[in-house]
Amino acid sequence: MTRVYFVRHAQPDFSIQDDLLRPLTEKGIADSEKVTKFLLDKQITKIFSSPYKRAYDTIKSFAEKSNLNINIIDDFRERKIDDIWLEDFNSFAREQWNDFDYKREHGESLNEVQKRNISTLHEILEKNSDENIVIGTHGTALSTIINYYDRNFNYSCFERIKPLMPHIVYIDFEGTKAKIIKELIV
Repeated sequence: MTRVYFVRHAQPDFSIQDDLLRPLTEKGIADSEKVTKFLLDKQITKIFSSPYKRAYDTIKSFAEKSNLNINIIDDFRERKIDDIWLEDFNSFAREQWNDFDYKREHGESLNEVQKRNISTLHEILEKNSDENIVIGTHGTALSTIINYYDRNFNYSCFERIKPLMPHIVYIDFEGTKAKIIKELIV
């Protein structure tokens, strides 16, 4: 059995519009210490992360205290919305959940996000069976992963977790098959 702890990043500073470089707020930094405390006794053997600063920084303290490297995986990045800042995110998100192929001109569909995340996750599972793993991730990316294994996870579920930062979900796998999906409170 392989257990993966998906750690959705802590609160980011939305005044920074650069998705890759958006840092955590002071609250986000403080909350990342709660993530560290929660994970320290979980016998984690590997850490992977989105390349986005907010995801990396949420698990950085844990990695340092555990003497583990964070393996940056580009395919775990968040969904690209477009080349321009989107003011009405809620309408856009609802449209994407209604049509997994919907995307803006320079963005990604939820299908595309799900395919790259699941493909990369399966590679990690095949190479790291029977280990406890942390993956630093994002709200939409995590939601598409959960949706892949549980089709009941829909827009209303996404809406429910949208304000939860940080947020941890673990999934127990046999091979690449999900056996248990559980949300955790930190």
